[in-house]
Amino acid sequence: MPADGAGLSRLSSGQQAPLADAYARSRGREQRRLLLGAVIVLALLLLSGWVAEVSPGLLWAKAGNFLDYFDRLLTLEAGARAGQRVWMDPSEWFWGLPHWLGLLGDTLLMAYVGTLVGATGGFLIGLLSAGNIVRSAPLRWAVKRGAEFCRTVPEIVFALVFVIAFGLGPLPGVMALALHTLGTLGKQFCEVVENIDTGPVEAALAAGAGWPQMARFAVVPQVLPGFTSYALLRFEVNVRGAAVLGFVGAGGIGQDLIEAIRKFYYNDVAALLILIILTVVVIDTLTGQLRCRLLDWRAA
Repeated sequence: MPADGAGLSRLSSGQQAPLADAYARSRGREQRRLLLGAVIVLALLLLSGWVAEVSPGLLWAKAGNFLDYFDRLLTLEAGARAGQRVWMDPSEWFWGLPHWLGLLGDTLLMAYVGTLVGATGGFLIGLLSAGNIVRSAPLRWAVKRGAEFCRTVPEIVFALVFVIAFGLGPLPGVMALALHTLGTLGKQFCEVVENIDTGPVEAALAAGAGWPQMARFAVVPQVLPGFTSYALLRFEVNVRGAAVLGFVGAGGIGQDLIEAIRKFYYNDVAALLILIILTVVVIDTLTGQLRCRLLDWRAA
């Protein structure tokens, strides 16, 4: 079969003209659609900026304040090396390291317990809301609406409510993380269950297995790697969330961070941020490796 170019070269100019015109019209329509899409996106961007009262002039005028703040974070304010960069005197910069590491441990424990409790609840929600293994529409509807409520309300709102109810400390943070994790993982777990191979499910039911036995032996082996991968990812997210929940008195390192911000302890803010960032990087690396191994095992 001749190449396209060779075939076209044998056409007369009268035959090539209609093809060229059709191609040009097609390209013109594509370009007009692309231009129209770009104009719509730009118009929506300008409209959203106007509604939100975003002022480019103000952003340009105040951008220096943002850079100045980070410059102050990295400049020592006390000690023999005051005025120099923080890394010139690490002992002064991380003067509260033992205390901060204890608070960081509280934050990690909050994230761990909140993820464990939330993932357990999300596991049950994922099974009970999946349409391919649960036939009761009212049950699925009730479970899904409950999960939607849990993941729609922000964690910090839950934390505020629980702080008022139970007082300051890690408990409100754990409960807030657990509820939000339950709603989020419940949705993700449900999607995993609804994409399984239904052959083992039908075989188990045909053999006379009850719903719990069917879920245990026909569903869980298929979805367990996916569930674990999502739970590890959520733990990494919850570590950051636990640090923020300290802003409302829910314990952990976030409580000292917001206090340092309010009192303008710039060096303490920088040190605490460094600790949180390093912790998240380490956890992200470890959980990422675990997720890759789980996915490889699932594929095998």
